[in-house]
Amino acid sequence: MNEATPVSEVQEADELEDLFENAPCGYLSTLPNGRISRANRTFSTWTGFASEQLVGRRFLDLLNIAGKIYYETHFAPLLRMQGSFNEVALDLVRADKTTLPVLVNAVVRRDEAGAIRFIRVTVFNASDRRRYERELLEARRTAEQAGLALQDLNATLETRVAERTRALDRAWRLSRDLLVVARADGVLTQVNAAWTELLGWQASELVGQSFVTFTHPEDLVATQAAFAGIFERPLTKPYEYRLRHADGSYRWFAWTGTFEEGEVYATGRHTTAEHEQAALLAEAEDALRQSQKMEAVGQLTGGLAHDFNNLLAAISGSLELMQTRMSQGRLNDLDRYMQAAQGASKRAAALTHRLLAFSRRQTLDPKPTDVNRLVAGMEELIRRTVGPSIYVETVGAPSLWPALIDPPQLENALLNLCINARDAMPDGGRITIETANKWLDDRAARERDMPPGQYLSLCVTDTGTGMPPDVIARVFDPFFTTKPAGQGTGLGLSMIYGFARQSGGQVRIYSEVGQGTTMCLYLPRHYGAVDAEDASYVLPASPRTEQDGTVLIVDDEPTMRMLVTEVLEELGYTAIEAADSAAGLKVLQSNVRIDLLISDVGLPGGMNGRQMADAGRVTRSDLKVLFITGYAENAAVGNGLLEPGMQILTKPFAMEALAARIKDLIAG
Repeated sequence: MNEATPVSEVQEADELEDLFENAPCGYLSTLPNGRISRANRTFSTWTGFASEQLVGRRFLDLLNIAGKIYYETHFAPLLRMQGSFNEVALDLVRADKTTLPVLVNAVVRRDEAGAIRFIRVTVFNASDRRRYERELLEARRTAEQAGLALQDLNATLETRVAERTRALDRAWRLSRDLLVVARADGVLTQVNAAWTELLGWQASELVGQSFVTFTHPEDLVATQAAFAGIFERPLTKPYEYRLRHADGSYRWFAWTGTFEEGEVYATGRHTTAEHEQAALLAEAEDALRQSQKMEAVGQLTGGLAHDFNNLLAAISGSLELMQTRMSQGRLNDLDRYMQAAQGASKRAAALTHRLLAFSRRQTLDPKPTDVNRLVAGMEELIRRTVGPSIYVETVGAPSLWPALIDPPQLENALLNLCINARDAMPDGGRITIETANKWLDDRAARERDMPPGQYLSLCVTDTGTGMPPDVIARVFDPFFTTKPAGQGTGLGLSMIYGFARQSGGQVRIYSEVGQGTTMCLYLPRHYGAVDAEDASYVLPASPRTEQDGTVLIVDDEPTMRMLVTEVLEELGYTAIEAADSAAGLKVLQSNVRIDLLISDVGLPGGMNGRQMADAGRVTRSDLKVLFITGYAENAAVGNGLLEPGMQILTKPFAMEALAARIKDLIAG
């Protein structure tokens, strides 16, 4: 017996090992720090990871993002306090990135001194259970809805039938459309009074006749085909054809209908007037379209191709020369080529910005603005830009109303107007910049294509060559310019026009050849106070220091997320990434610390960036937000109105500008 005992113990150990490895559930042993020390074959098969790939990993790392948050905030504390938990529903992320629903039990094993030896984790496959629960819930919901509907139907059926019958009779008598009931062979059995009113036929002349008798010969084949199709499915998309009037002329009608209980029920709406108007309009539009189409397309594509080809040539050429010099070991010229490529990139960004401004798709950051103060701040720059041969005069209206606009965009528009004025005075002259309060009544507003109301105007007047009427008519067209080739993109005035319209205002030109030109921006009055003048924003020159904080980055472009994460890590912040608004909102609604949200405006996932930020602020009222965007509808950030703690940074931007903005926002 004593000699057999070791053999029995070995056999028992083998059986226990076999039971552990091939159990119908997953078994894990983890160290006190949560890292897996052993996993059985069942768990390895479920997850697709080999046992050696699991050992050393944290069990937490195998959960999806929601499971990680849920585990850290709920079940890890529970395990520490009471030493176990049972049937916790979680989702494991397999090696192939799919998820497996599971139920998890965990228990802490301690030694005699009370120290944790290991944690035993048992995992059960919950795929079938989850599916059964969903199917049962859906079946119960369907049964409840059907029961309620049946109760309602039984209680009100008689009343509803009577009311519906009266309503149908009334609709039949009063309808201005043709109503008809016909047999399957097309013979009319019932018609309403509208047939007599619209086609001049009495009911007795129509009933018993086929609709074919009154159909225009040119429409007959197609109409019979449409009628035949009604037996297969209802005619919901109106089909139009002509019916003969009693006087021999024809009228157009748009028909819908269905075949039920052996009869055809159809409705015909009178569309003759629409056809006549459409024909006249089509002729006029076709003539106009043909005259404008090729010119407009040629200007747009030609201008874009010319400017972008120049910029691409500068960028690609600089990169090629950099590659050549690096292969030759000549590194002295790299900075010059880098500067050339970066300069071309910035000009391309400016061109794109002007296109967005013209199309009214740029992202604005409007603020209550004192336009007089803005003009005064620009005066010295304008004088240096136009040169000493041109005298610049500013006339600011006293008590000028404030405007709700994007100050940098208005500065850019003003500078463009002054540059255009300078170019119109090659021999020198005078530029007058004037502001005024304007109250536009109905007539004055119609003349300027604006709603009536209170506006402030910003006008730039020059004593230059002026413009003839044909140039004035086209001056806001994209890429239209009177300058020689290579001296202007033709986007300056179109950008100003787009900015003014997007801001709720207008721009107008008053010019005479040889007498000069006045360009006026009209901006709606803002009924509110103007903030104190902000200090100029300067990028920090000091080295970056280690920071403490967590930043959530939501952007569907992986490269953009990577670049922002690099900046954050260099600053010392912890970065959390999300590729769409749904994933970002899950993080915002969790208990994870978030010091700043950086988000694109246009996002997949059912919400745009502004909507996601607003939803996150429901539970995080003091959440700070930085929107980064290259193209967005103005409405996507709340019609241009940002709440406190929200800022916008337009792509492309310098990484130093991003870093400074992040530090500024987190510091408050």
